[in-house]
Amino acid sequence: MNKKLLGFGLAFLLANPLFSQKVAIEKAFNNQSALEDFRYLASDELMGRDPVRPEIELAYNYIASELKKAGAKMIPGADGYFQNIPFRMSSPPSTGQIKLDKNTFEQGKDLLVLDGKSISGSYELVDVGFGLEEDFQGKDLKGKIAVSNVGAPDRFGPADLFALGREKTARAQESGAIALIERFNVPSVPWQLVSNFLNRPTLGVDQGESSELTYIWIKDMDNGVRSAMADQSISKADLMISGKTNKNIDGKNVVAWIEGTDPQLKNEYVMLSAHYDHVGVGRPDAEGDSIYNGARDNAVGTVAVMNAARFFAKNPPKRSILLALWTAEEKGLLGSAYFAENPLIPLNQVIFNLNIDNGGYNDTSVITVIGLGRTTGDDQISKAVSEFGLKAIPDPAPEQGLYDRSDNVNFARKGIPAPTFSLGFQAFDDEIQKYYHKPGDHVENFDLDYAINYWKSYILAAQLIANDSSKPVWVAGDKYEKAGKDLYGN
Repeated sequence: MNKKLLGFGLAFLLANPLFSQKVAIEKAFNNQSALEDFRYLASDELMGRDPVRPEIELAYNYIASELKKAGAKMIPGADGYFQNIPFRMSSPPSTGQIKLDKNTFEQGKDLLVLDGKSISGSYELVDVGFGLEEDFQGKDLKGKIAVSNVGAPDRFGPADLFALGREKTARAQESGAIALIERFNVPSVPWQLVSNFLNRPTLGVDQGESSELTYIWIKDMDNGVRSAMADQSISKADLMISGKTNKNIDGKNVVAWIEGTDPQLKNEYVMLSAHYDHVGVGRPDAEGDSIYNGARDNAVGTVAVMNAARFFAKNPPKRSILLALWTAEEKGLLGSAYFAENPLIPLNQVIFNLNIDNGGYNDTSVITVIGLGRTTGDDQISKAVSEFGLKAIPDPAPEQGLYDRSDNVNFARKGIPAPTFSLGFQAFDDEIQKYYHKPGDHVENFDLDYAINYWKSYILAAQLIANDSSKPVWVAGDKYEKAGKDLYGN
């Protein structure tokens, strides 16, 4: 090859800002350290990183110590590198029964007592529609049971049902009600799936007095209860709920920040986030393994954020970086929801959230970006991914509702552009199901070369967004576009 052409080509590559940024990341990235993080977080020692087990302390202390070691700063108002969360573990009652006229609802069958205390007796029912603020106005609820539909118009995702339930119990308690019953009638969510998941101890954020209010779901898929209340053929309920127990548990998000270099842009933040919890210990598989290690879900994402911290602490971009490792995602997106409602950084200064969550992968030539096509940050993400020989693709399984099932949605609702940077998958097939929430989700069966490229491309994507003079926004017509305009005032 002509030496002049070779020299010209090398000079061109070195002068290419994108290529030079890639080279800087590759030079700084410590493969061995990243893989050590990965193996530890997904090890049996952490017992599946269940936020209600004591081993979760090993996980959050490890992550915090590595952020500190990297040089990331504590956020004012945090408890060191932690945001403390007052969790409440609510266990099913030993006896749970409600009689509505001739119909009897039984715990675990067509009734779920989700929170609150034991209660027995006969009480008058008051329909409060969807339980929105205006639905409670003018209603006499003192000593009575408020009855609503689950969710709200256009808000029937799993995270919505829980978040809205917390709001409704607070309103019911303030109105003097002694319980809240929600009629579960979401056609897209099978009741049996809901019952299997919730007829066991569940975790929520302690809401103070309203957490003592008895909170119940009843199966009403055909809207029979709703119709009977409307024509007043049902006006009272006989409750027999006993043996209800609740326990306080300390939760911790791991949070830190890195100051940007630009005098103006450093007041804006790019939030890099991933949940570090998993599902803990459960039913053994065919090999007798009962520890759900969660390498794919979501130790690999946690490691990405930790290594972003290491890189940006030594190579800060123009904007500041907010690092957030969420707890209790698997319990209902609780850690991220708590931060969204109790932010340590004003949310209107957080201009983008590059979140990570994963179920697995079946294509190591791509990165699947849940939310690609919804924000103007797409180009930067696609460029970064392509530098490492990968291709960014949009969600191939929109029917799964993945965007609304991960932590990013808590910030999208507030208006923050928030895609999720996931491992490459082309479909929710058997290869994904083989490891998703299974004991076999180990580092030992993970393609580590792909993991390293995944981590590096995530850092480059964050860097491009943090250095871009323009802020990413929602594309016109997106359902969160208005929330974005409300948040940022444009």
